[in-house]
Amino acid sequence: MRISVIGCGYLGAVHAASMAKLGHEVIGFDTDEKKIEQLSHGIPPFFEPDLQEILTEGIKRGNLRFTGDISALKDASVHFLAVGTPQSQESQAADLTYVQDAIDELCRYLKPGDLVVGKSTVPVGTAEKLTEAVKPTGALLAWNPEFLREGFAVQDTISPDRIVYGVPAGDAGRKATTMLDEVYAQALVEGIPRITTDLATAELVKVSANAFLATKISFINAIAEITETVGADVITLADAIGLDDRIGRKFLGAGIGFGGGCLPKDIRAFTARAEELGKSSSVAFLKEIDAINLRRRARAAELTVEALGGQVVGKKISILGAAFKPNSDDVRDSPALDVAIRLRSLGADVTVTDPQAIDNAKRSHPHLNYEASIERALVNANAVLLATEWSEYKNLDPNWAAEVTSDMVIVDGRNCLDSIRWREAGWRYFGMGKP
Repeated sequence: MRISVIGCGYLGAVHAASMAKLGHEVIGFDTDEKKIEQLSHGIPPFFEPDLQEILTEGIKRGNLRFTGDISALKDASVHFLAVGTPQSQESQAADLTYVQDAIDELCRYLKPGDLVVGKSTVPVGTAEKLTEAVKPTGALLAWNPEFLREGFAVQDTISPDRIVYGVPAGDAGRKATTMLDEVYAQALVEGIPRITTDLATAELVKVSANAFLATKISFINAIAEITETVGADVITLADAIGLDDRIGRKFLGAGIGFGGGCLPKDIRAFTARAEELGKSSSVAFLKEIDAINLRRRARAAELTVEALGGQVVGKKISILGAAFKPNSDDVRDSPALDVAIRLRSLGADVTVTDPQAIDNAKRSHPHLNYEASIERALVNANAVLLATEWSEYKNLDPNWAAEVTSDMVIVDGRNCLDSIRWREAGWRYFGMGKP
């Protein structure tokens, strides 16, 4: 099929390259000229495993290209809308400016029978409004929410665990479904579940999924606050309740909490939209979920201070990790950087290292110290805080680390280290929610 992707940020660039990988003819559009130039030369503007390979492959094969001229999209029949929906500067609601601007521009080039497919995460009711904007062109509008995990985005696009179509009623919905089935033909042949529903339900599926995941993370972190008080072990507790198949072990990892460009802003936008609908009490618990998450960052800083005897002024603290999660260079709302800033404000000499995210971290927080080399970052450290669970940090040799640091103090902000191994090597080990 001839496909366009409007917006070539994280979601759009991955979607465009993945659609080309599936054999479609794809053109990506963005107003950022630098980004278009990078993508056109096969250079991803961010780090994501496997993206470089499929991007280069599509460009060489000739079925993937990028442009800053929106009129070049006129020959496509399916248009994926993948622009950002950041949190508004005035409130916690989603800012739909980019969505509306993209639709206004795209409508100038739509043809009768074209299909506009929303991928962006938007407040429920947005698709219905956009349908009215698209209707005069004779095109159709559907919503196909994304469920990407940073670090696994290519896999999640090409072979997702489910595909959701939000389509209009009647013949328009049947036509939209047929076109989307052609887009996702390979995944459907592989037996990946397809759920077809109305527009509002499709919009709610994404924000509900994120709200549930955030709730599960904050639940175990709330329990960690109790285990810390009574000297219990939140890891063993999570293992035990996770064996109940009604609960499951995934996302029951106590630590310094979640961040990134999705979960925090999405639960806040969901709360704001519920308030607009007069149903604020229905999702009031999400405010506490957000509060618990932020408290864990404060607790990580507090635990580090405790580990150093109650005083961090002039002490060197090495932070392992800047990205909000491993296998990503995304530092948006990063718990690691939040904790680093808190410790610096207390007078600590903070040095941050990360395999991929240092450049982005420097742009966001230039006042922090950074070291690309983990060895240089650890030299003469009075304490080490593991804040992002990159494999190289999880597998760090405590005996080697002891040779370069000043004091053998390790704070495991992700509870991903072998505490027995580190203690046997002579380290004073501190975990989140652990005795």
